[in-house]
Amino acid sequence: MEPLEKFIVESEVDSEAQSYKMVMEDIISDLNVLSSIGRIYVSVRPKESVFVMAIILRKSFSPIELQDFAEVNIELSDKKKIVLSVKSEKYLPKTLELLWSRYGKHNILQPDRRTIKIICEDPHKEIEYIKSLVIDDPQTTLKSKLLELSIRAAPEGFRVRNQQFFDSKFLFVASEENIETHWIEEAKEMLKKLEEA
Repeated sequence: MEPLEKFIVESEVDSEAQSYKMVMEDIISDLNVLSSIGRIYVSVRPKESVFVMAIILRKSFSPIELQDFAEVNIELSDKKKIVLSVKSEKYLPKTLELLWSRYGKHNILQPDRRTIKIICEDPHKEIEYIKSLVIDDPQTTLKSKLLELSIRAAPEGFRVRNQQFFDSKFLFVASEENIETHWIEEAKEMLKKLEEA
C-alpha cells in the first residue's frame, strides 16, 4: 500500500499535532482508505474550537455497471430471456439482489455460478437497462468513509460540521460553535497548498 504523498497536521501545540497525526493514521488504516487518499492537510485548534481538514484523493472512481463484469445477450433459444455471463463473482450477490428487486425472484434463473437468466416480456427493451445497471458506486462508499474519518478525527464535542465534496477533493470543518465563513475559506486555502505541493 502506498504511503500518503503529503500528510500535514498543524496544532497549537506541536506534541498535539503528532498525537492527532497518529490517531488519524489509525483511523485511515481502520477504514481502509489509504490507497484512495493522496494528500491530507489538517489544522486542529481546540482553543479556537475549530478542526479544519482538506483531502485530495488519488483518483476518482467510476460506478461499476453490470456490463463491466458480465456479457449481456438475448438467449437464442428463448427470445424471452436475457443471459448474463458473469466474468467476476465479486458483484454477484449485489447483482442478484438488484435483479430480484426489479424482476422478482421467480424470473431470475441461475443454472450455474456464472450464468444468470432473466425472464422478461421485452428483452430488447430491457437489455440496455441491464447493461447500464449500477451495481456498485465506489465514489459513494469512499465519500461515506471520508465523512466517518472526519467525524472520528475531529475533537470530541465538535458536532457542528460542514463538508464539501467535489471532483477528487474533500473539505471538512467542525466546531462546537457555528461554522465561520473564514474557516471554510481556510480549508480551501489548505486545499490549494496541497495541490501546489
